[in-house]
Amino acid sequence: MANINWRTINVDAYDPESALNFPITTLLPANLPAPSTSAESAQIGQQVRQLLRAGDSLGALQSALETAPLAGDDSAKQVHHATVLEVLQGIRQSDVSRILNEMLKQPGGTALGDTLMKYIYKGMASGAGGGGKGMSPQATGSGFTQIQARNFGEGGGGQVMSVLLSWHEKLTEVVGVGGIVRVMSDRRTVAPCTKLGRHPSNNCQAQ
Repeated sequence: MANINWRTINVDAYDPESALNFPITTLLPANLPAPSTSAESAQIGQQVRQLLRAGDSLGALQSALETAPLAGDDSAKQVHHATVLEVLQGIRQSDVSRILNEMLKQPGGTALGDTLMKYIYKGMASGAGGGGKGMSPQATGSGFTQIQARNFGEGGGGQVMSVLLSWHEKLTEVVGVGGIVRVMSDRRTVAPCTKLGRHPSNNCQAQ
C-alpha cells in the first residue's frame, strides 16, 4: 500500500455540500449588481458615500449591503468592507434603530440584515486580532479611491469597535438570535479567505 500523507488531503473535495462541488454563484440573488473587482467596489463606494454626504443614511446603507461582492475576489471584498464600515461610522447612533427598522421592513430586508451582521462580525474580527489592520478608503483628487491600512489596535480602533458593538446590539434586538445563526451557517462570504481557505468570522469556504 502506497504511503499517503493524510494531512495533505483536501477533505472539502469529499464533502457534497462543499463549495468545491458546486458553483458558489448559485447561492447569490439573481440580477444583483455586485462588484467583482476592487475597481468596481471603489466605484460603488463613491456612490455610497455620495448618498451618505447627501443625508440619505438609509439609502447609503441599503446600497452598500445590496452590492456586497459575495462572489467577488478578495480585493473587491476588502474594498467594499471598508465602504460598509465607513457608512456604519457615518450614521448617528440615535438614528440606527430607526434605519434598521425601515430597512428590515422592506422586501429583502431580512437578507440585508444578515449581510449587515456579516460585516459587523468581520469588522470585529479585524479589530480583535492582535496587530490586525482595517482598510480605510481615502478619496483622491482624480476621483478614484485609495485604500489605506489602519491599525485598529491604536488610536481610533476602540471607537470603531464601539460603533460595531452598538450596531450589533441594535440589530440583534430586531432580528433576534436567528440572524446570528443564519450568518454563522451561510457559505456566502463578505470577507477575503485566508490561505487556509477559512476565516473564523465568516465561515469562509474554499472557493
